[in-house]
Amino acid sequence: MKIGFIGLGKMGFNMVHRLLKNGHEVVVWDRSDETIKEMEKLGAQGAASLDDLVSKLPERKAVWLMVPAGKPVDENLAALLKLLNKNDIIIDGGNSYWKESQQRAQKAEEQGVHFLDVGTSGGVWGLQNGYCLMYGGNGEAAAFLEPVFKTLAPESGYVYCGPSGTGHLVKMVHNGIEYGMMQAYAEGFEILEKSPYKIDIAKVANAWRYGSVVRSWLLDLAVNALEEDPGLDKLEPFVQDSGEGRWTVQTAIDFDVPAHVITASLFTRFQSRQKDSFAMKMLAALRNQFGGHAVKTK
Repeated sequence: MKIGFIGLGKMGFNMVHRLLKNGHEVVVWDRSDETIKEMEKLGAQGAASLDDLVSKLPERKAVWLMVPAGKPVDENLAALLKLLNKNDIIIDGGNSYWKESQQRAQKAEEQGVHFLDVGTSGGVWGLQNGYCLMYGGNGEAAAFLEPVFKTLAPESGYVYCGPSGTGHLVKMVHNGIEYGMMQAYAEGFEILEKSPYKIDIAKVANAWRYGSVVRSWLLDLAVNALEEDPGLDKLEPFVQDSGEGRWTVQTAIDFDVPAHVITASLFTRFQSRQKDSFAMKMLAALRNQFGGHAVKTK
């Protein structure tokens, strides 16, 4: 199958590479000319512009966007809608907010163009392991693209979720669950690290990978990190968030769902960024005021 691909970052580059390795034709465009040249060496067809990319696609055109959520998606969507024809397909494979994906799909459908929202999970390991794909939008358009989904995903690793927005809704919840799982691992390992025993945490984590009910790919990655840096001494205790955790918490509020663990894990990430937390100072001050508990002063 021949498809256009816009955005060759950490995810996009490897996704195109996986498609090329499995016999698909891919026309690529990126803001970086160097990245396009690298992709051409792997067998992709480079494009000088969006117009050029669209002109190199077959009669029914499909263009995959792998760009940051928000304005970049809207800008590319607006440009493509001027170039595509009725029944063509635009795919947003990034981490967009599901409500915005619904709005974009409606805008595209007004011109007869299909817009598919595809939640994509797999990170930098996707080239080797495949990408889990969760997609929503027009069913016929989704079926048309199944050869692409089948190539990008591992066996049984792709799922049609329903109408527009459902793909990104499912991916958002997936990432919210990921927040909670990561937080549980982090807290558990800290308990072991703070224990009075010299426990080899890397060996424990590795043993948990076999037969344990807490085994997972995240645990595999934890083992990798601990083997490279057993005390994690090279890292600062600063944790960023991509936005999907915030959207998950907001959606839980909208749906009246008590998402305690995901919410707490998100707020913990915020706390990791505070070098001098006023809230923590206030907690210490209150304990000192009502109970005379000891405090540390500068």
